[in-house]
Amino acid sequence: MNCQPNESIKCTVEQCKHHCKSKDYCSLDCITVGTHEPNPTMNECTDCKSFELS
Repeated sequence: MNCQPNESIKCTVEQCKHHCKSKDYCSLDCITVGTHEPNPTMNECTDCKSFELS
């Protein structure tokens, strides 16, 4: 895969299909961020909804 890093979206999740392995960036043009909590108060409460297992 020839990954084109989007330098506006940093990412360290190497298991994601969109992660550029040579750099810690996402290859998507944009991502969706969501939450699994009814009232998120910490960064651990948020999720990248664009994640896809590679």
